[in-house]
Amino acid sequence: MKRYLEKRANPKLLSVVIPCFNEEKVLPFLQSRIINVLESFRLKFELILVNDGSSDRTIFQLVEWAEKDARVKIISLSRNFGHQIAVTAGMDYASGDAVVIMDADLQDPPEVIGKMLEKYKEGYDVVYGQRLARSGESFFKKVTAWAFYRLMKILVHRDLPLDSGDFRLISRRCLIELNRLRENHRFLRGMNAWIGFPQTPVFYNRDPRVAGETKYPLRKMLKLAMNAAVSFSPLPLRFSLALGIFVAMLGFIVGAYALFRAFQHFILELPIVYNPGWATIVTLICLIGGSILISIGILGEYVARIFEESKGRPLYVIEFIKTKGKKKIEREILNHSEEYLKKSRFGF
Repeated sequence: MKRYLEKRANPKLLSVVIPCFNEEKVLPFLQSRIINVLESFRLKFELILVNDGSSDRTIFQLVEWAEKDARVKIISLSRNFGHQIAVTAGMDYASGDAVVIMDADLQDPPEVIGKMLEKYKEGYDVVYGQRLARSGESFFKKVTAWAFYRLMKILVHRDLPLDSGDFRLISRRCLIELNRLRENHRFLRGMNAWIGFPQTPVFYNRDPRVAGETKYPLRKMLKLAMNAAVSFSPLPLRFSLALGIFVAMLGFIVGAYALFRAFQHFILELPIVYNPGWATIVTLICLIGGSILISIGILGEYVARIFEESKGRPLYVIEFIKTKGKKKIEREILNHSEEYLKKSRFGF
């Protein structure tokens, strides 16, 4: 699709949203590097760091950082809500004309933000990082990641870019539309593709983690894939229909064969070995039973999501927001008494 692009100036304010979950080993590296990179752009910026229910000393390091730098805002969630929800919380509180989403582990180099800003000034509303190489990862991780992105392109959206994660820059108008989508089971890459707007990649080589362990092992990647597939596509339901048709056809063929063998044995009285149809019955039961269970399971995933959406619960709960010199409590979300708030375990 051809796009008309209108050139624009640098954003008056650049917001950088970074979710953090048990990143105490990474934060010292992140703090020095991200600030140096952002200051080199000579732009006004804010850092929004979302503590996603960390169980280590991440929150204490974040609060200490915010006390030293007025450009840093800390949003601490009341528990671990997951990466996609943590990013959503950061986007909800981003004030910039352009918003960058990146992880804390520095695998996605913050220096790439400069290239994203150049594309932003050309008129693009979404500039996503597309990986050319993945350093420091096992062969198994690379193969599963390769398969994941290609499967998601089939199941989620035909315009979903390959080999690109959540590392991206989005414009204010794109952010406004993205924040209107409040489904509980979120796949932000697919939501960006669904919204549209002019989008373009910037290419880079992904670095190894500077410290700590990955927060996206195979188990979480499979969960994300399932969530994305069921939340964005009716294909799994159509797969269960196709499976049912296939099993029905297979059952018809097996049944026709059984009738043919019975005809040979009883009518033509041919000297063939004929065992009464226990094997046929067992085979058909397994095939039909298995297909029914698969179809019910797929249907159950969709029903579960309807159930979750029907509750109308908020996507996340904020424990507190911390900026330099003050702590802003989200009373409308917390619904706690003043006495409780005064007894906050961090004492701010």
